[in-house]
Amino acid sequence: MSYLPADLAVPIPTLDNQAWWDACNRRELVFQRCSGCGELRHPPGPVCRRCHRFEAVWQPSRGRGRVYSFTWVHHVYQPSLAERVPYDVSVITLDDAPGVRLVTNVIDVTPADLSIGLAVELVWEAAGEQLLPRFRRA
Repeated sequence: MSYLPADLAVPIPTLDNQAWWDACNRRELVFQRCSGCGELRHPPGPVCRRCHRFEAVWQPSRGRGRVYSFTWVHHVYQPSLAERVPYDVSVITLDDAPGVRLVTNVIDVTPADLSIGLAVELVWEAAGEQLLPRFRRA
């Protein structure tokens, strides 16, 4: 069973983030690195926030990191989530992507298990035809 229901809306790629979603579908976690100053940026965007250059390359990540922050959702906002509450929404920092914070879920924890600093590793989960990066305890 997937962490969240399959009938939830999936992200619609844009010109700026299509390459990121395509990499996810290849099971590759990547982040934009500015070709000018080296700053990593996520979510993907057309210009570097630091030096304002447009050129960037995609840097792969091994997908290991730590929980930076989290919350537990206890209210049913959509009927399809009724059997999934509570579920977490977590912010993950990655060991090999300084400054990047990825909003996602940690799929194998209870409210008592999830904590700031918990070591996590990447797992892929299908949502329709899109693969989404999720995390589990490392």
